Amino acid sequence: MLEEVWIVFGIILLAVILFFTEKFTIDTVAIGVMVLFMVFGILDLEEGLSGFANSATITVAAMFVISQAIFRTGILNQFSIYLSNQAEKSETKLILTLMVSSGLLSAIINDTAVVALLMPSVIHICQKNDIPPSRLLMPLSFGALMGGICTLLGTSTNILVSGIAQKAGLPAFGVFEMSAMGLIFLGAGIVYMVLVGKWLLPRRKSKSGLSDTMDLGNYVVEIFITEEYERLNEPILNEKIFKSGNVKALQIIRETGQKIKVYPNTAIQSGDVIRIIANKENLKKIKELKGIEIKAELDWKEESVTDEEAKLYEAVITPHSFLINKSIKSINFKQLFDQVFVIGIRHRAGLFDTLLSKTSLKPGDILLLRSTEESIQSVNQSEDLLLISARKEENLNRTQVILTLTTLALVVGLAAFGVFPITLTAMAGAIVMIILRSISPDEAYKAIDWKVIFMLAGVLSMGTALEKTGGAEMIGQGVVDVFGSFGPQIVLAVIFGLTFLLTNIMSNNATAALLAPISISIAMGLGVDSRPFLMAVTFGASLSFMTPMGYQTNTMIYNPGNYRFTDFVKVGTPLNLLFWILATLLIPVFFPF
Repeated sequence: MLEEVWIVFGIILLAVILFFTEKFTIDTVAIGVMVLFMVFGILDLEEGLSGFANSATITVAAMFVISQAIFRTGILNQFSIYLSNQAEKSETKLILTLMVSSGLLSAIINDTAVVALLMPSVIHICQKNDIPPSRLLMPLSFGALMGGICTLLGTSTNILVSGIAQKAGLPAFGVFEMSAMGLIFLGAGIVYMVLVGKWLLPRRKSKSGLSDTMDLGNYVVEIFITEEYERLNEPILNEKIFKSGNVKALQIIRETGQKIKVYPNTAIQSGDVIRIIANKENLKKIKELKGIEIKAELDWKEESVTDEEAKLYEAVITPHSFLINKSIKSINFKQLFDQVFVIGIRHRAGLFDTLLSKTSLKPGDILLLRSTEESIQSVNQSEDLLLISARKEENLNRTQVILTLTTLALVVGLAAFGVFPITLTAMAGAIVMIILRSISPDEAYKAIDWKVIFMLAGVLSMGTALEKTGGAEMIGQGVVDVFGSFGPQIVLAVIFGLTFLLTNIMSNNATAALLAPISISIAMGLGVDSRPFLMAVTFGASLSFMTPMGYQTNTMIYNPGNYRFTDFVKVGTPLNLLFWILATLLIPVFFPF
């Protein structure tokens, strides 16, 4: 048995390393871990695949459908209108309104969907009122994270830990069981951001670009030098736009394929492809220079599309996009998105050295796109790219709004009063939404984030393996031996601190799946109720503010907000420490040992 425990520890350590390095997608790693447990005989086939039939996995899938049905009614667009009205008052009131709105929405609707819904509107507000996006996008993400812990349905992590508790023979979480503590976190977080956080938020100005969106920063773009260029064979700095420093040349690729570094005296030749860093405003100036073409636009000439018909747009790679780890060249972008062309890329980790067409896309990367208004709708309707402009609003259908919200109220109410389990009411609610035509069957399948479903099924196997081999009990006893003499409240503080630290470097769901069984074993070792420890894991896994990769919504806002890694450390660390103190003091009050 001891040998099996060490095999489990080794596999989990490998998973943690892969989660942190992001060499593979989280769902791929999770399924790989599940397979390894079965290959080594730690879990049999039924145990390994049990995550797919787990109540948490099924509930999360059903809630994806219900959330999308609510989105399609158009009622959530009213929040965007309300935010626009608040923008005319003051930045502080806008931050307050934004965090309250995103927090309340995230209590019922998936927090990632809430940020995706509100982010284009927030950026439009920034442009209209001359507010840097860096002032508002972090409060938007943080508000959504805090709101997600106010109810069982707020985030998949809550449902996951509830399912683990239920599997261990403990009562499942009530729909509003965590609401009182969650609202305290939300309230304290909003007060912190309004009084302290807003002074720590960066104020990085953005300039107006060529489209109706904000200029979100510099892009890597490739330009092509034709025979008509007037300064052929002259040093690159003879061209005013390069000399001014507004456009930085990174590399020249000769017609022969030779790659050379760019120095002040490097001569420009016909047929050169020059990789440059530029923003949208400077791209307009480059387009006016005779003999210089934006390389990605050469295909447009073949399609006979005029400049008047085409505009520039910006879109963010969403956290669960199928484009992640793929290159522009490998996915044939212009066919996939109906004649939409990638002009430039802004990488999450900064600017990069590989060619534009061969760059591996990452969550949070911003693509600079050229398209007609008609063709860009293929991007607007995609769940893989979030268009950073005012999204096409859904028409408000009052009848569908009433039917959809009534269905949602029944789903929540019947589960809250214990008439039926949440898994059953969520499944029934999803079916009713389809019957009422709030969402079509095809749209329901598309609404489910299958990467999350596979990831949940995979990470659940970690908890199962720890419990079966006694690994959870071994770790739990070790924690009790070290910290047990200080009392359960100190042990709870250790669990909460470990949870939010791990969540900042790897998946929140993976962290919860790993620590929830261990927390149950710790409670048994101390001879106290496991509820407060499970709540510490649940809250700690979602309250992730210290890194841009700690949670999907932080990843989404990283590039559009022109943030740096240190911005999250500066703003998020005091917030996490505040919540650590609150959790240690108040979780035992609401969930006694």
